[in-house]
Amino acid sequence: MTTYQRDATTLELPWPFAGREDELELVRRALTGSRRGIVVTGPAGCGKTRLVTEAVRGTDCARAAGTPESRAIPFAAFAHLLPEPVTLHRAVQLLAGVRTLLVDDAQLLDDASAALVHQLAVDGRVRLLVVATDGAPVPGAISRLWTGELLPRLPLERLPEEVTAQLLTAGAGPLDPLTTRRLQGLARGDVRLLRELLGAVRARLTPVPGSGERAWRGPVPLTPAVRERAAHVLGRSCPRERETLDRLAFAEPLPSDPDGLDLAALEVLESDGLVHVDDTGAVRLAHPLYGPVLRAAAGRLRARRLARAPRDHASALDAERAALARRIEEDDVRAVPTPVGEWLVAEGEPLPARYAAVRARFARLRGEVREAAAWAREGLRGDAQDASCRAELARAGGPPDSGGDLDTALADLADPYDAVRLGAPEKVIDRLSGVFARHADALTRADGPALDEVAGELERRGFTLFAAEAHAQAVAAHRDPRAARHSRTRAVALARRCEGARTPALSGLALGELTARQRQIVTLAAAGLSNRQIAERLTLSIRTVGNHLYSAYARLGAGDRASLPRLTDTLEAA
Repeated sequence: MTTYQRDATTLELPWPFAGREDELELVRRALTGSRRGIVVTGPAGCGKTRLVTEAVRGTDCARAAGTPESRAIPFAAFAHLLPEPVTLHRAVQLLAGVRTLLVDDAQLLDDASAALVHQLAVDGRVRLLVVATDGAPVPGAISRLWTGELLPRLPLERLPEEVTAQLLTAGAGPLDPLTTRRLQGLARGDVRLLRELLGAVRARLTPVPGSGERAWRGPVPLTPAVRERAAHVLGRSCPRERETLDRLAFAEPLPSDPDGLDLAALEVLESDGLVHVDDTGAVRLAHPLYGPVLRAAAGRLRARRLARAPRDHASALDAERAALARRIEEDDVRAVPTPVGEWLVAEGEPLPARYAAVRARFARLRGEVREAAAWAREGLRGDAQDASCRAELARAGGPPDSGGDLDTALADLADPYDAVRLGAPEKVIDRLSGVFARHADALTRADGPALDEVAGELERRGFTLFAAEAHAQAVAAHRDPRAARHSRTRAVALARRCEGARTPALSGLALGELTARQRQIVTLAAAGLSNRQIAERLTLSIRTVGNHLYSAYARLGAGDRASLPRLTDTLEAA
């Protein structure tokens, strides 16, 4: 197994602002009128600094930031704003004329700077925009900004996957879904790390035949950010702990008591948050980055000793395939760990077609239609004639549209449940069971509440796309307009998670509730106008047009600009 060990240069990619429109409006409102400002908190890399930078863009704003190196120096964060050594009282006086003050990395402020920020909040003449990272000790003067109710606090969550997928598309064009999922898994919601990884692998992207997408296969580049986040793993000095980590890096998951595994070392690693033991006793590394870094640092001889043998891969894949098939049989497609299959694909190794077909079917049932197609293509790489993979690739597009001839469409269906999705439940209701039969019955009776109930059960079982379709069917069945709006909202929210799936049941929905401006820009973009042409026509900046478009992509479930023309008919009908 080869590893990539050079530091990769981070590329400056066009990274649009997306996914924080509501939060942006909250921050801007906190800096207007008589308001004193706001504190923004959240995990590292979730986009806090980008949000506040966007909020103060074009305004008169002074900036300060904490740094680890200056925590022992009084007023270090404000040295560029204070012309002389000062007391706290004098510092407040000197900064009282500042209109807006942005304080980034407030968890790293020296005590004097933290006290200054607190006193400015008490004084109330300066609007404060304070940013702090969760999980790190925060000076008491900073935490009392919100606990003492001087300023409101806006806690940020990590961006959802559909938004980071849009960012990846913006940075590198359409990516194959396995590449997108891999990058998202490695970054774990850290947008800064995601951007650095994308910059490092961008030159290694290769075209996927017949899809218009590009894929990344091969080892993870050890960029400075990757090394930084794995430093506490590489730095383990105990030989028994390091041996345990290395064994996991080359063969996770492991049972908690395999021959030769040091349980005492394992307990230490678990308490330090470096490994995770699930309910079945299987042991995994706690972060997807740890394995690639440990494998790269192992050296050739150690890697040869620890790597799985081909027969071990085969048995592990058989176990994963059996677990997926069992879930499908039980009508429960909630996520199942498949680390060996994902590892082989990521490394560019061949995947058995019988495994790939089951993995594709599992993804399709979950509503991950593009991922289903990608798994099927992986199986066809090794066996281009495999009937199961070819069938799954064909089915990844969803049930055929009737095109006005429903009987012909029904005759071509491979799964009787597809007739329910096409709106003809009476044709197959006697051939279905469980939640699928209840779906057919509720649709036959045009029972909106029952359809919503079925949708909830489908969602709990992991059938996200089917749940979206059931909610969409409930919209027309409801007699109460409020219930219909709720069903539509749920259908839109679930459909966004289904990789832009377009099915007959969803065709009557405008996938997303666009603002009037977004609708206007999307319509012009679908007509073929460039961002510059749209900006000139609407008297907007090119950046504003781009931000509106990327927000619309996320709400519509669109992959890129090329998919907009086929959505405009839906928008007009909504």
